[in-house]
Amino acid sequence: MRANFRVAVSILAAAGAISLSGCAATQVALEHKNMDVQTKMSNTVFLTPVPPAEQTVYIQFKNTSDKTLDVSALEQEIDANLANQGYRVVPYQQAHYMLQINVLSVGKSSPSAAQEALGGGYGGTLGSAIAGAAAGGVIGQSYVGAGVGGLVAGVGGFVADSLVKNVTYDMVTDVQIGERSKSVVNQQTNANLQQGTSTTTTQQTSSSGHWIYYRTRIVSTANKVNLDFKTALPALQGQLVHSLSGIV
Repeated sequence: MRANFRVAVSILAAAGAISLSGCAATQVALEHKNMDVQTKMSNTVFLTPVPPAEQTVYIQFKNTSDKTLDVSALEQEIDANLANQGYRVVPYQQAHYMLQINVLSVGKSSPSAAQEALGGGYGGTLGSAIAGAAAGGVIGQSYVGAGVGGLVAGVGGFVADSLVKNVTYDMVTDVQIGERSKSVVNQQTNANLQQGTSTTTTQQTSSSGHWIYYRTRIVSTANKVNLDFKTALPALQGQLVHSLSGIV
C-alpha cells in the first residue's frame, strides 16, 4: 500500500511537471508569435552635406557568407532608395561617395551572439551562437516511482520544447564609406601578422589619396517562434537595404 502511494505521488508530480512545461512553452509561443526584426549600427557615420550636383555614389556589394544572396537584386533596391533621396549611382571615377558592403554571415544565432558581433564593430570577431539543451531527472532515494515520474516529466518537457522554439537569425555586414576629398589625404596602415604560435610580424604602409574613409558594422536580427531561414531572410535583407540607404 505504501509503495503504491509513493508511485501515485510520483505520477502526480510528473503530471504537474508536464503541465508546467506546457505552460512555459505556451508563454514563449505567445511572447514571440510575431516576428521581431531589428537593425543596429556599431558606429554612427556623419558625412558632409554636398550640393545636388555632387550627390553621386559608387556601390560595391560583396557576400562572403556561406549563404546565397541575390546581390544584384539588393543593389537594385539600394539604387532605387538612393534615387528617391536625390542621389545618382555612378561609376567609381565620377562618384563623390563610395559605399563598400560585405555581408559576413547570415544564419541562426542568439541575441547575445548578435550583440557581441555588433560590439566588435567593423572588422571585429563575430559572435558565437551557442545552442544548448539540458535534460535532467532525479531518482529519489531508490524510489522506483520517483524514477518513473522523472522519466515521464523529462519526456513531457522534451516534447514541449521540441514543438516550441524561440529562434533568432542574424545578418552581420561590414560597411566602409568613402568621401572624396579635394585635398590630399595621407594614410598610414599598421598590421600585426601572426606567425605560428609565438611570433608576429609588424607591417607599416603609407599612402596618399583623395578619399576619407568611415567604417561601421550593421547587425540585423529576426526573432520568432519556430522561425525558419526562408521566412527570416527577406526581412533581414530589407532591414539591411533600409540602413544602407540611410547612410549617405
